Amino acid sequence: MTLPEKISNLVSRTGDLSRIGFPSYEWWSEALHGVSNTGPGTRFVDPVLAATSFPTPITMGATFNVSLFEAVGSVVATEARAMYNVGVGGLTYWSPNINIFRDPRWGRGMETPGEDPLLTSKFGAAYVRGLQKTDEKNPEKLKVAACCKHLTAYDVDDWNGVTRYKFNAVVSKQDMEETYQPPFRSCVQDGNAASVMCSYNQVNGIPTCADPKLLKDVVRGQWKLNGYIVSDCDSVDVYFKDQNYTKTPEEAAALAINSGLDLDCGDFLLKHTENAVKAGLVKEPEIDRAITNNLVSLMRLGFFDGHPSKSPYGKLGAKDVCTPAVQEMARETARQGIVLLKNNPGSLPLNPSAIKNLAVIGPHGNATEPMIGNYAGIPCSYVSPLKGLSESVKTTYVPGCNVPCDAPQIDEAKKAAAEADAVVLVVGADLSIEAEAKDRVDINLPGKQPQLIFEVANAAKGPVILVVMSGGGMDIQFCKDNNKIPSILWAGYPGQHGGGAIADVIFGRYNPSGRLPMTWYPHTYAEQHPMTNMNMRADKATGFPGRTYKFYTGPTIYSFGDGLSYTPFVHQLVSAPKVVKLRSGKKSDLKSVDATGKVCKKSSFEIRLRVKNKGNMAGSHIVLLYSTPPPVHNPPLKMLVAFDKVFLKPKGQAVVKFRLNMCKDMTVVDEEGNRKVAVGQYQLQVGTEKHTMNVKL
Repeated sequence: MTLPEKISNLVSRTGDLSRIGFPSYEWWSEALHGVSNTGPGTRFVDPVLAATSFPTPITMGATFNVSLFEAVGSVVATEARAMYNVGVGGLTYWSPNINIFRDPRWGRGMETPGEDPLLTSKFGAAYVRGLQKTDEKNPEKLKVAACCKHLTAYDVDDWNGVTRYKFNAVVSKQDMEETYQPPFRSCVQDGNAASVMCSYNQVNGIPTCADPKLLKDVVRGQWKLNGYIVSDCDSVDVYFKDQNYTKTPEEAAALAINSGLDLDCGDFLLKHTENAVKAGLVKEPEIDRAITNNLVSLMRLGFFDGHPSKSPYGKLGAKDVCTPAVQEMARETARQGIVLLKNNPGSLPLNPSAIKNLAVIGPHGNATEPMIGNYAGIPCSYVSPLKGLSESVKTTYVPGCNVPCDAPQIDEAKKAAAEADAVVLVVGADLSIEAEAKDRVDINLPGKQPQLIFEVANAAKGPVILVVMSGGGMDIQFCKDNNKIPSILWAGYPGQHGGGAIADVIFGRYNPSGRLPMTWYPHTYAEQHPMTNMNMRADKATGFPGRTYKFYTGPTIYSFGDGLSYTPFVHQLVSAPKVVKLRSGKKSDLKSVDATGKVCKKSSFEIRLRVKNKGNMAGSHIVLLYSTPPPVHNPPLKMLVAFDKVFLKPKGQAVVKFRLNMCKDMTVVDEEGNRKVAVGQYQLQVGTEKHTMNVKL
C-alpha cells in the first residue's frame, strides 16, 4: 500500500483498494440489544426490513441470567450475519456499553446492565461471547466482532451545561481499579472481545484516546487485546477542537496513533495523518501497526475470503431474521427482566376471568417505539401494553398525557378508573427525558405524571397496578406509600414485545423474578450532589453520601437487588468455611496482602445454599451472594461476589454452589489501586442468611 492508501484504512469508512482486492468497508455498526441502524454500516431495506429488538441492557441486567446474556448475543449475531450475507449489514458491531451506571441522572444508563462491576463484567463478557460465537476448533474466527465501550469512566453526557466533549473525569486510583475498569478487563480477557472503544472525556486530565498508558500499556499490554482499538466518533477531533489538548491537528492525529489508537470513527486521521508523517510527528511503522490490527480483525471475520456464502455462516439469509422462536425469546427476556417492587396481599396476579373491564391509563399505556429505547433498529413487530393486556380482557384506554405530561387529561382518566374493575397505569420516561447527550436534571417522574397517578388512584374502585418504564430510577416514594396503589412493576425499556411480557406478569402467566440492577435514590440526592463528582465513597466532611449500593450511606426508594415474586423463597446455609487460611509467608500482623503469588494458591473455597420454593407457583429465583470485608482500605459496605439463578417447582428445592477464590472474587482495592486480600472477619450474606468467615495468614 502507498501511504495514502494506508491512511485510508485508519478511518471507519475505508478507501476503495480494489486494485489489491480490498473493497471499501464501513466499520460502524451497532448491536446494543439487537441489530441497529444507528451506524451507517447497517440498513433496513429489502430483503431485510426489520430485526429483533430485545429489551435494553438495563432490563437484561435485571434478569441476572448470564446464559441469557450470551444467548441474546448469539441471536443478534445470527441476524447480523444474515443481513451481511444479503448486503445490508456489517461485520463489526460497536457494542456492548459496559460503563458503570454510577449516577441515576445519566441519560445512557439504559444502555448498561447496571451499577455493579461484577454484574456488568458478567454481562459484557457473555454478550461478547454470544456475538462473536467463535468456533472452538478455530477460535480466531469470528461470527461478528464485538466492541467494549466506552473506555473509561465515561458517564456524563450533558448535565447542567457540562458536556462529554469537555468533561474531565477526576478519578482516584482506588475507584478506577475497583469500579470503572473491571468490566473492560473482563470484556477483553473473559469475553476475548475483538475491540475496545475509547471515550470522549478526559480522565485525570488526559483524553482517553490520547493516553498511551491506557491504550498501549493496559488494554494492549496487560489485558492482551486481540483486536483493534477504535475512537468514539470524532473523539480525536474533540480533543483537538473542544479540549484544545494539542496545538495543531497534525499533533492530535500523531498523538492518537502513537498512543495506540488503530481506527478513527470519523475522518480526522484521513485529513491530517499524512502531514503528521511529513512533519516527523508519527512514523510510518506506527501506521502499519494500526492497520495491521484492523486488517487482521477483518481477516478473522472472513472479509477477504470471497463471497459471504463461502463462510461457515454463508447459508444465513433473510429467512433467519425475525423468526417466531426469536420473537418468543424477546418476550421471555422481557419477562425475566421485569421487577416486581411492591405487591400488597391480594393484588397481583390479576385473575382475567374476574376482570370485566380493565382501564389502561398513562403515557406508556399504548407504547411501541418508546419500549425499545436507544440504539435500536426497526423491530419485527410491536406488542404494546394495551395490546398485550387486551388479549386477555376487555380494556378501556386513556393516555392521560404524553411523557412530558405538561397538560394531563385528568377527568377522562379518573372516569375510566372509576368504571373499571382494575387499572394498569403505565408511566415513566422516554428518549425525550433520558438519552445520549441528554442527562436528567432531576429523578422525579416527568411533568405532572405524579398528579395523574394520584388522581387516578383516588378515583379507582379496583386495584391500581403501576408500571414504570425508564432507564434510571425514579423517586416514587409517594406511590410506594400509597395503599391505593397495591402493586408496582418496573420494566425498564422492555423491547418490542414488552407489552406482552407485562401482561404475562400481571395475569400470572409468569412468576416475576427480576431484581433491580441499580439503586433508586430520593429526589434530594440529585438536588444536593453534582453529577460530575466521580468519587464512589461517602465523604463525611462534605456530606457526600457515596454512590451505588456498595458505598451509598443514605436512604433509598428501592435498593439494588430488590425484587419480589408471587411465591416465597427461603435460603438455608448447607456448608461454608468458618476459616480460610492464606499461605503468604508474611508477618501475621498484616491487615492485607497482595492478591498475587503464594497467597492465591490455596485460597479457594465453596459455599452451598439450599433454596426452597415454599409457595404453590413455579418460578425462578435469583441468588445474590454479598460479602462485607474487614475494615481495611476503606472497603465497600458490601459487594456482590457471586450470583446464580435457579428455577424451582412449587414446594421444590435445590442446592446452589458457589466456588470462590479470595484473590479473584473477594479482594479489596487499596488507595494506590492495588488488589489486596484483607485479613480478618468477613460477613457473607444471601437474603437474610448470614455467615461469618475469618481469613487468616
